[in-house]
Amino acid sequence: MVDVLSQNEIDALLAALSSGEMDAEELKKEETQKKIRTYDFKRAVRFSKDHIRSLTRIHENFARYLTTYFSAQLRTFVQINVVQVEQLPYDEFIRSIPKMTVLNIFEAEPLEGRMVLEVHPNVAYAMLDRLLGGQGTAPSKINALTEIETTVMERIFSRAFESLQEAWKTVIDISPRMEALETNPQFMQIVSPNETIALISLSTKIGETTGMINLCIPHVVIEPIMPRLSVHHWFVSQKKSRAPGEQEMLEQRVNRAKLNIVAELGQSSVTIHEFLGLSVGDVISLDRSLDEGLHIKVGDKLKFIGSPGSVKDRLAVQIDEIVSEGVEEENDE
Repeated sequence: MVDVLSQNEIDALLAALSSGEMDAEELKKEETQKKIRTYDFKRAVRFSKDHIRSLTRIHENFARYLTTYFSAQLRTFVQINVVQVEQLPYDEFIRSIPKMTVLNIFEAEPLEGRMVLEVHPNVAYAMLDRLLGGQGTAPSKINALTEIETTVMERIFSRAFESLQEAWKTVIDISPRMEALETNPQFMQIVSPNETIALISLSTKIGETTGMINLCIPHVVIEPIMPRLSVHHWFVSQKKSRAPGEQEMLEQRVNRAKLNIVAELGQSSVTIHEFLGLSVGDVISLDRSLDEGLHIKVGDKLKFIGSPGSVKDRLAVQIDEIVSEGVEEENDE
C-alpha cells in the first residue's frame, strides 16, 4: 500500500529541503534503488485475484441458498452474507477458530480430499435450540454435544451441503457428503499445516444471535479445476453451454404453445340499469365503425386488423393488416 503524507509532513519535508537539511538528489537516488520485499513461504500465494473473485461469486450464491434453507428449517429470520475470501496457511486457520466449535468435515466427489465447514458455537447452538423448540438463543456456556444433539447437527448440515452443490454447478457438478462432525480443531488434520487454503467467511445472523460460518477449501483439493475459475473459462463455458439441437427443440416447443386469439367488434359502456333492461331486438352502439376493421388480439396485445366474414356457414375473420409491434391496447374505463 502506498504511504500518503499528511499536510504537516509535506510542510516539514519542504522546509527541510529549503533549509538544506535534506538533499533532493539523495532522495532521487533512494527512489531509484531496488526495493526489497520479504516473502513468507508459509503464506505462499496459490490463488490469483481472478480465482478469488470467482470463489466470491460462487459463495455469494451459496450464502443466498443457505439463507433460504435455514430460514425454512428454523422458521425464523436468517441472514447470511459473504464477508471475506482470503488465502492463508491451514495452521493459521486452525489457530483462529475457537477451541470448542462445530466442524463439519466433508468430501465433494469428484474432487479428491476433504474440506471443512466450521460453524461458530453461537450459531450452531442457536440452530439447535430453535430446532428443539426454543427461541433460537445461544447458551451462556458452551458444553460438549450429546449424542442426540450431534445427530441433529449432522442431519441439518448434511442437507445444507445441497446448497453448496447448487452454487458450484456453474463450475463443476460435485456431490458433497458429510464424513464426520468434530468439536475440537486439534483432532482435525485434513492437510499439512503449511498447505494454502481458501477461507470463505460468512457472517450469519439467526434471530438476535450472530456469528461466523467459515468454509475451508484446501488448494490441493481444487487445484485440478483451477483453470475453470478464470473469467475467460466462465465466458467460454457460457457460450458453449447450449447443447446441439437445443435451439431447434426450443423453437418446436414455442410453435406448439397455445395462445388465445380474440377478434373484437368494438366496446361499449352501459349502466347496470340499462343492462338489466336489455331485450331481444335492442341495439347496442359500439365505439368503432365497421369500416375501421376488427381488432384481433393475441393474448392481451393487439397484433392484427381484420374484416368479418364467413366460411362454409361459419363466422370467420380475414387478416388485412399486421400490427408488427404488438402494442398493448388501452382499455377505456
